[in-house]
Amino acid sequence: MRVLNPYACGLDIHKDTIVGCVATPIAKEIRTFGTMTKDLLHLLDWIKGRNCTIVAMESTGVYWKPVYNVLECTDLDLMVVNAQHIKAVPGRKTDVKDAEWICDLLRHGLLRGSFIPSREQRELRELVRYRSSRGRAYTRSQ
Repeated sequence: MRVLNPYACGLDIHKDTIVGCVATPIAKEIRTFGTMTKDLLHLLDWIKGRNCTIVAMESTGVYWKPVYNVLECTDLDLMVVNAQHIKAVPGRKTDVKDAEWICDLLRHGLLRGSFIPSREQRELRELVRYRSSRGRAYTRSQ
């Protein structure tokens, strides 16, 4: 199969760890990172240091959001993909294998990203949700 994205990164994101797989025309490299801000900045440096241009991460729960927020401030092409779409093939049971699989699918152009609203729209949604929850809390206390 033809490689469409020679410099690609696949991320398998969990609550406490992020497993990343960077594939270049020369080699494949896998590393594990934490989920604190300093760890996310190390992840960004690692991805940029390997000349990656496109990153795919699976959308499991809300754990992808901080990673996306850190990476979106760069010139990387980001893609959040549905976990059900990725895990269609059985047999991958480890985080490392998942990260490699995401990276391989991305390199061959077989992933389709989910719609992610702009940062401003996401912040407005959070504000509206917070305001409505405060209104409900106020009404309950009356």
